[in-house]
Amino acid sequence: MKSFIKTELESLLKRRLLVIADHALRNADPAAHLAQLTAVSEAIDKLFQEHRKELPPRLCHFLSQASFQKALEYIENEPGE
Repeated sequence: MKSFIKTELESLLKRRLLVIADHALRNADPAAHLAQLTAVSEAIDKLFQEHRKELPPRLCHFLSQASFQKALEYIENEPGE
């Protein structure tokens, strides 16, 4: 997997976790919280769709099933190129 794809995907997956963990925003403005979560999820899917042929099969499986935590763990534990 190309390093820029790995870096961008890892960043988006971590961003998604930060949005999920933002309970203050969720409580204060649920619509804004949902909009942020939707935006980052769509960005993950867009990157996946654009580069799926370049990604390892196991990572493709995680992303196609929306197993984003497993995808992040896979990326973080993948040996360097």
